[in-house]
Amino acid sequence: MSRIVRYFEDLQPGTVLELGEVEVSEAEILEFARRYDPQPFHLDPVAGRESVFGGLCASGWHTAAMQMRLLVDGLLSPEASLGSPGIDQIRWLKPVFPGDRLRLRVTILDATPSRSKPFMGSVVQHDEMLNQHGQVVMSLKAIGLFRRRPDGTVAATAAPLATNS
Repeated sequence: MSRIVRYFEDLQPGTVLELGEVEVSEAEILEFARRYDPQPFHLDPVAGRESVFGGLCASGWHTAAMQMRLLVDGLLSPEASLGSPGIDQIRWLKPVFPGDRLRLRVTILDATPSRSKPFMGSVVQHDEMLNQHGQVVMSLKAIGLFRRRPDGTVAATAAPLATNS
């Protein structure tokens, strides 16, 4: 399967990208929690049931890590991605439970060519992780840096996965 490379020119405001999905397992929730966020409701099903979440749930940072993996697999390519200066907002809106299937939707909000570095531009995006019920469980607003296409054209291959609203 060939990978679509999306350059700055392919990421215009209004573009919406659906970038895959991941199933969340109890084993992964426990492993991540043990290593990075050892709070009782992430570590113990009984403590999770007794918590405000009503069950064992994934760390928000685990959800963010899954979002990042989907972003790397679906949008960030070695040819065009130049990193990120950061995230402006992140919200964990609903708990993520074992067995949930999460998918990533990215909406491009703004795209600005760099004045000082003409080979690149910055892209502001709104990312949403949605569960199998279509509920947004996490959202964030991020800035990505992307290489400009050498010839300045928009790739025809980006169109099947991208829609403009």
